[in-house]
Amino acid sequence: MADSGPVLSVHGLNVYYGSSHALQGVDIALDQGVHAVLGRNGMGKTTLCNAIMGLVPVQSGSIRFDGRDITGLAPNRIASMGIGYTPQGRRLWPSLSVDEHLRLCAKAKSAWSVERIYETFPRLAERRNNGGGQLSGGEQQMLAIARALLPGPRLLVMDEPTEGLAPVIVDQVVELLCQLEAEREVSVLLIEQNLAVATSCAEDVSIMVNGQIKHVLGTAELAADRQLQERLLGVGRHSHDGDNGSSETSQITRQQSPSRKTPAVSKASNSVPEARAVPLNDYTPPPRWSADSWKDQEAPVKHSPNSNGQIPEAVKTAPKPTSLGDVIIVAGTFDTKAPELNFLRERLLAQRLPVRTVDLSTSGKPSSADIPPHHVAAFHPHGAAGVFTGDRGTAVAAMADAFEAWVKSAQGIRGMISAAGSGGTSLVTPAMRAMAVGVPKMMISTVASGDVGQYVGPSDIMMMYSVTDVQGINRISAQVLANGANALAGAVNYARSSPLEIENSKPPIGLTMFGVTTQCVQSIVSDLEDSYECLVFHATGTGGQSMEKLADSGMLTGVLDITTTEVCDMMMGGVMPATEDRFGAVIRSRIPYVGSVGALDMVNWHARRTVPDKYRDRLFYEHNPQVTLMRTTVEENRKMGRWIAERLNQMTGPVRFLLPLKGVSALDAAGQPFDDASARQALFDAIRGTFVSASNRKLIEIDNNINDPEFKRAAVAAFAEIAEGRTAPNAKI
Repeated sequence: MADSGPVLSVHGLNVYYGSSHALQGVDIALDQGVHAVLGRNGMGKTTLCNAIMGLVPVQSGSIRFDGRDITGLAPNRIASMGIGYTPQGRRLWPSLSVDEHLRLCAKAKSAWSVERIYETFPRLAERRNNGGGQLSGGEQQMLAIARALLPGPRLLVMDEPTEGLAPVIVDQVVELLCQLEAEREVSVLLIEQNLAVATSCAEDVSIMVNGQIKHVLGTAELAADRQLQERLLGVGRHSHDGDNGSSETSQITRQQSPSRKTPAVSKASNSVPEARAVPLNDYTPPPRWSADSWKDQEAPVKHSPNSNGQIPEAVKTAPKPTSLGDVIIVAGTFDTKAPELNFLRERLLAQRLPVRTVDLSTSGKPSSADIPPHHVAAFHPHGAAGVFTGDRGTAVAAMADAFEAWVKSAQGIRGMISAAGSGGTSLVTPAMRAMAVGVPKMMISTVASGDVGQYVGPSDIMMMYSVTDVQGINRISAQVLANGANALAGAVNYARSSPLEIENSKPPIGLTMFGVTTQCVQSIVSDLEDSYECLVFHATGTGGQSMEKLADSGMLTGVLDITTTEVCDMMMGGVMPATEDRFGAVIRSRIPYVGSVGALDMVNWHARRTVPDKYRDRLFYEHNPQVTLMRTTVEENRKMGRWIAERLNQMTGPVRFLLPLKGVSALDAAGQPFDDASARQALFDAIRGTFVSASNRKLIEIDNNINDPEFKRAAVAAFAEIAEGRTAPNAKI
């Protein structure tokens, strides 16, 4: 123990969440006794606690304890040096009894024994055999404080210890704090919103506003000056405080004339009512959130349009992209899956991989993750208010959208892993699908033994069945989770140390094929494979999406989209549909595109009995007992032709689109079951009437069936015309 100098010295502390500057040059000095930090919600108080305990990374500044620099040390080392922590939310072990909690934390040479704890908190003695999950909120808080005291800390960091407690329990907490202050046995950094509590037991108080310490003064001065309370904390009024620009009513409670060192502070419950919901159009973001990186830290949880029925622009504004460095993401709902997710984190750290945890919880509970929920939620089109709606179903769906947007904006993700049930799997996998092909992604899930197509989609997500539910660490879940983490680590480490590179790799191109266009596509591949690496995708809905994902990832130099049949299923409800974004990757990437109308004569169903009743009078062809094809009609072909041509018109790269006038598939050839000249004519006329020709966009008509050699030669010639000299922007995979 140091003989002189402050117990705790924080100097110039800066902490960021992504681009959000959470703590801005914070300075705090605690010599001994109790020092309180007051401030409204979202001002950075909990972040300060987490930074002191090593739970969040510090970008700059220093934290010294008893003269020793502890900046950046691991939390276990900080705790072992003599700092106790009672976090917001208590975080007890539900399965351990009160006595087991205390015995686990007791130290032989500590001034605080289990017996002394029971004397200080008689209620804990009465409940010694009850589990942590069976205690009331007040009893849990007593146990959390006791757990922090038992190792005999020199400094106790307490994050809102009286939050949500009954007045009689608040009295007991304050009595303990006053006792600690009087005995000078343990110094306390007290984070509070209850002004009466702070002024009853602390000597000095720091006022935190928007991540900065704005004022440091004696509690006697603050307690005696009502105008000072109103000016610094907004106590007792609705106002636009001069220090923070927020119109939110303070939740800090007050007492008219608190008497310092008096434990009976239950009158504090007769305080300012809870903060009212502020209409979004009246809400001004705190200054520490820049206009384009606002995280909606203090906005109301309900989403409300303004008087014109529009979402306020402040809410719509997207945050800046997140630069993460070279990291692995462990993502999930830390409010329910923290043990499992942190287990994955520890396994990855054991492999010497840099890891960042991302919390996707929508419950509003405190988060210990590196990237908290409000930061991710800010990437929703309507900001955090569009996620934290108060309704679980809509909140989870909105958080999935926000996380996908966050991942798309993030720079430096080298892999991602999660563990979840069906809900969490649906929450995480859309973002995984948005990641580039080749970046390792592992989803450990309770649904991984069934049909995972809806989760994996066109991506390369690895799905691992969890065997047991993702609920706690046991002999089975530990092995499965460890295997998943180690598998991901192996993929990441290999990619980092030995990136896969095919020697003399030819430029890769994508081609779409179906059974009824196989002859055409195989012939094209035969002509092009000496010059190009031909990647053929089966046009089964997911196949087209996979090809376009590679195009979006910059891994294709061109496309021969001969078989666009997935559009039929998308429009008519078949079982192999494209998405509305069909052709979108080519529009975005502007790569050379040769396309056609392959197999637009058919909608795909499973066995005949699965075809909807509304189609029972149509023309069918049973490809096999499990695959039934339905001929598209004149009107359906008109609809498809217009839609496809409209998408082609949005392409600004080189485009050649070919119309095989004598049939779009093997079944649409002369004399075959789907030969229908009127349906073909409707398709071609719709494309001709909608397609806009340009110098780099041309429509080519071939008086042959799509599988005839003449059509193949025309397709190869068209591609040669627009793709000559092209190389893949990302030839390495």
